[in-house]
Order: sequence, then C-alpha cells, then structure tokens
Amino acid sequence: MHDIRAVREQPEQFATALARRGMASAQAIVDDLLARDRDLRRLQSRLQEAQARRNEAARQVGAAKGQKDEARAASLMAEAAGLREQIRQGEEEERELKRALDETLAALPNLPASDVPDGADESENVEVIPRRFGVAPGLNAPREHFDLGEALGQMDFTRAARVSGARFVFLSGALARLERALGNFMIDLHTREFGYTEYSPPLLVRDDAAFGTGQLPKFEEDLFRTTAGFWLVPTAEVSLTNFVREEILEETSLPMRLTAWTPCFRAEAGAAGRDTHGILRMHQFSKVELVSIVAPEHSEAEHERMTDCAQEVLKRLGLHHRVVTLCTGDLGFAARKTYDIEAWLPGQNRFREISSCSNCGDFQGRRMNARYRGKSEKFPRFVHTLNGSGLAIGRTLVAILENYQEQDGSIGIPDALRPYMEGAQKIAK
Repeated sequence: MHDIRAVREQPEQFATALARRGMASAQAIVDDLLARDRDLRRLQSRLQEAQARRNEAARQVGAAKGQKDEARAASLMAEAAGLREQIRQGEEEERELKRALDETLAALPNLPASDVPDGADESENVEVIPRRFGVAPGLNAPREHFDLGEALGQMDFTRAARVSGARFVFLSGALARLERALGNFMIDLHTREFGYTEYSPPLLVRDDAAFGTGQLPKFEEDLFRTTAGFWLVPTAEVSLTNFVREEILEETSLPMRLTAWTPCFRAEAGAAGRDTHGILRMHQFSKVELVSIVAPEHSEAEHERMTDCAQEVLKRLGLHHRVVTLCTGDLGFAARKTYDIEAWLPGQNRFREISSCSNCGDFQGRRMNARYRGKSEKFPRFVHTLNGSGLAIGRTLVAILENYQEQDGSIGIPDALRPYMEGAQKIAK
C-alpha cells in the first residue's frame, strides 16, 4: 500500500519507479492519482468551511433568540439545516472518493529498491556470484524425480488424481518419512541456531489478512476460498506477517523472527501447462516459512541474514545451488527486493527456484496498519516486513531425489537427515 503523500511530494520519482516495474502507463497512473487527490482535498476543504459556517450559524441562532429576533433566528436555523444536508451529501461523496483513491493505490505494486536490476522477466535476473555453493554432481543419465519416486513405488499420482485431480500426490513409506524429516530438520535449524520462534498458525484467514500481505485483491484467482468466506493460506507468510496487524509494537520487541511448517494451498491459475509432471508445482504442498518484523533501518541487513538462513539448509544437505537477484520485471507484487535461491536439478539439467526471500519494506506494514514506537520518536512508524521460504519442502525433496540418486534407482540420504530417518543411509524399493 502506498501513501498518497509520497506520490504528491515526489510524483516524478514515483512514476519512474512504477515504470521500472514494467507499467507503461506509469505517468498516467500518477496523474490520475494526483487528480483524485486534488478532488478529495478540495471537497474536504469545502466540508471544513461548511462545518465551520454551520457551527457559527448555530451560535448566532442563540444570540438572535436572546435578542428576541425570531426572524433572524429562523433564517439562521434554515441556513444551518441546509448546511447540515450539504455536509451529509459531501461526506458521502468524500467516502466514495476516498474509497476509489485507496482502491487505486492498493492495486499498485511495491516500488523496487534502487539496487534491483532492471529487466523484463526472469531471463534478466542477476546471479549473486559469491553466494553460489557446491558443484553439480557427475551423474550418468540422471532421471527426474517423478520417475525415481514412481519406480520406488512411493510416489503415486494416479491414485491421487482419482481422489483429488491433477497436481496432487500420495507419498508413502520412506518418501513420506523423508518429507517429514525435512520439515523437522528445517524447523530445528531455524529455531535452535538462527533465533526464529516456531508458530503453529491458522491456515484459514479473512479478507483483511490476505489484503494485508498483498494476496488480495490482485491474486484472488490463485487462492482457494471456503464456502464460509475464509481463504486457505498460499503460504504461512499470510498468517505470520499478520500476527502484528493493527498493533503498535515497542521498538524493544524488534526484530521479531517467526517460522512455521505448514501446508500451503495454491490454485496455480496462471500455471497451465507448466510443470505438469511431478511435485514441483502442486495445489497442496508443505513449506517452512520465515518472517521477520523489523525497524526500517535494519531491513536490508535482515534480508541478507534471512537469505543466509535459507541457504544454510541447502548447504547442510550438500545441494548445489545459486542465488539470483530478481529483476524489476520478475519481482513479486509486495516485494521491493527479492533473492531467489535455485537448486540444481540433474534430471532437468538446470537450476530451479527452491526459496524466495523478499524485503517488502513498509508496503505490508501499511496495508496491515502495523507500527512500532521508537524510544525517542513522537509518532509511531510502520514496521518493515520480510518473508522467505526456509525451504519449500516438496522442492527440497525433489532436489534430494535427483542429486542423491544411484544407478540402481535407490536414493542416498544426506548426512544431516539421517538422525531423522533412524540412521538409514538410503531409500530403496
């Protein structure tokens, strides 16, 4: 959510930032916002004048009656009644103008940080070379994860389709246990070593919560909604970030670092024909989410820290990966800067996203009305929020299957996971 005052004070910079997001009509959008803002402020000025005159007329009525000037008192009372109706109509118009202005502002994406590279799409994302880890394993004719899982007899898409349709799966046996082991390993790492507090959050949220993190109104078609009007969370980011909605926190409580391992639900409305085989893009999947609530001056450092935490999961699993900075054309709606962590998948012979870590600045804080009070500050300020996958469990499972596959179809278990797998060293049919 944007502050109209920022548009009013720096219209050229605002238009330039929107244009970097690929919005060709950025200047027209800003001109429209400024025109709406002018109309609203003029109306508010007229209402203030009318209210002041009504108050003055009411005062004069008393004076006229005190002087027994009934004619003047009647005239003033008629004027006050007319002003009262004028104010009522003006307030209705004010609410409508304010609603339309807020809706226009709410539909605009966050502005990119100055160091985000310009680009049209993911092909122009920029690798952060110092963050690359490991090397691709030398495998002879590597197979994709779904071939491996089905050959093990522990990944069943056919039965899942009969139960739920496309983009669902039954995992069984050791693969189901491996999925559980990954979640436990990730949560233990983030809580024991990186200072995150584990939560078990709601999976159903209201409209205002989905609006607060930016899923609504723009991405309604990507969400699942219940008949009772709740939204199934597409990520625990929604619940965890809204934990501080409509609050004024004390600065001493910051930073807040929250994590949760939850199911996630996505309609994947825009993914027709993409990743139709396997478990890379599912309607239901599990993920460990990281959320940070911080003061503005600490959000950039927290972004680097969060990315380090997510990367550490892959490092301890021994998985080759890289980190890219998303360009302006690939940036998510609520993010001002995002790092994608991409794991190497030998079966696909390419890197695939396994985590996104985003700094949203005060964009979500404004939408949630989440603020904090600094020790020496007179007025509270909006918090900065960050979120990241730490990691997507299904995609991490894919990376393990493809990177640890053996010629006989068995799957090696990374050392870090063996304590969660009763010491097992591999998964075999």
